[in-house]
Amino acid sequence: MSEMWTKYFNKKKLALHDTLHHAKMMKVCYLFLLPYAVLFITFNVLPMINSIYYSFTNFNILEKPEFIGARNYINLFLQDEVFQVAVKNTFLIAVITGPVGYIMAFIFAWLINELPKWVRTLVVFFFYAPSIAGNAVLVFKQLFNDDQYGWANMWLIRTGFINQPIAFLTNPANVMKVIIPVILWQSLGAGFLSFVAGLKGIDKAQYEAGYIDGIRNRWQELWFITLPNMKPMLLFGAVMSITSAFNVCDVPMALAGYPSTDYCARTVVTHLFDYGFTRFEMGYASAIATILFLTMIICNKIIQALLNRVGH
Repeated sequence: MSEMWTKYFNKKKLALHDTLHHAKMMKVCYLFLLPYAVLFITFNVLPMINSIYYSFTNFNILEKPEFIGARNYINLFLQDEVFQVAVKNTFLIAVITGPVGYIMAFIFAWLINELPKWVRTLVVFFFYAPSIAGNAVLVFKQLFNDDQYGWANMWLIRTGFINQPIAFLTNPANVMKVIIPVILWQSLGAGFLSFVAGLKGIDKAQYEAGYIDGIRNRWQELWFITLPNMKPMLLFGAVMSITSAFNVCDVPMALAGYPSTDYCARTVVTHLFDYGFTRFEMGYASAIATILFLTMIICNKIIQALLNRVGH
């Protein structure tokens, strides 16, 4: 037993020595990375660590944080009914807009890959525009306005489908039906752009070699050549899709109001925003942020494991 542990520690010692030697040889490269590392640690790592610490405290910004253990987490899961609604809405949005938006972005990018350049440019602009158009939500706000002057209600009344305006944005039965398509359309941009770039970067010679080796149709070409070559872009698109799906806040607040009717459009980030910036209960808000952070990490790990099986 002692010999086994000796071998183990010697192996670890040798690995550490090799790592330190490699770092010493690459010290100039690390020096160039230092400015980014300092900014990343200062504005990302340290705030995350602070948030985890404050999640175990009662902190209202003005007074000194009071350590209360896991009370925030207990209240969050066992007593906060609004948080349960927020979790349900967030996962509903994530399940629909995440995978569906991800798959749709890839399919559209794959379908337009062979189009003429000018047509492809117009299509890319159409799909990417929602990601950079900050006022796009205002268009949907006017489109689904609850009164008779909302464009959808105006058209439905004029055509005789309805007699009274439909409460698209205040009736809990209708709100999510409006919000989810808007979020889905806005979520296509970044992933779609990365997929277009990835498809154009694949060497055409690989497809020729694949057909020589036995590939007979476009689906085999997609599975054995296209997807394995696009793993970095697929991972980037998955991360962006998960991040945008779980960070939904602006669209529900802009369309359904803040707070929405019976909290029907409440999401986890909206709940965090409420406690952090309206009530200034930073300890409770930090607990919400920590739960959201851990959930996103777990989802990213699952997606990575699934993508590693692509092409095998």
